[in-house]
Amino acid sequence: MQLMTVAFLLAQAAAPADAPAPLPAPKGPFVTLEVTQGRQPLGTITMALDREKAPVSVENFLEYVKAGHYDGTVFHRVMPGFMIQGGGYTPEMEEKPTRPSIVNEARNGLRNSRGAIAMARLDDPNSASSQFFVNLRDNHRLDFGISGAGYAVFGRVVEGMEIVDRIAMVPRTSRGQHENVPEVPIVVRRAREVATWTPKPAPAPPPAAPAPTP
Repeated sequence: MQLMTVAFLLAQAAAPADAPAPLPAPKGPFVTLEVTQGRQPLGTITMALDREKAPVSVENFLEYVKAGHYDGTVFHRVMPGFMIQGGGYTPEMEEKPTRPSIVNEARNGLRNSRGAIAMARLDDPNSASSQFFVNLRDNHRLDFGISGAGYAVFGRVVEGMEIVDRIAMVPRTSRGQHENVPEVPIVVRRAREVATWTPKPAPAPPPAAPAPTP
């Protein structure tokens, strides 16, 4: 009996861990960001916004999108292993005017996990306006109640996370009071709301290698 128990435990230890539960299919609304590095196109980042969990943040973000506020702005703060932040500055690092700040929705249960989009803010929890950031890793310490008021997640990247990762690796410098600024501006050429989003099919697996000849 003891041998069977040990064998069973060894088998359990060798078994692969359960895969994390898949995220639910996004309902939208969806927003696309066409991004360049200087004049060189990097591609398109597609975001799915969660209007049910973060209605104030989503409507605020969409109003800025519809007004063309994000067109021509830059990702001005890039911190590898943490996040990339944008939505507030021109390539000349001039701050764009914004509407009044919004209430912090960090209590909504959405987590600052890899790919999650959250509202950037000052020390005042209710100071977010147009700036946002994309989490490069699970930054759960930014969630409500862990280290304070938290940062409100209002959506996630559903396509183009590889572009976010490329942005995170660009050379950075300081410009005035701003640190971690990309040397070559990472520009949002166009931000647009799109009616639908269809995920790209997974790439086909490579063909099996031919059997060796005896």
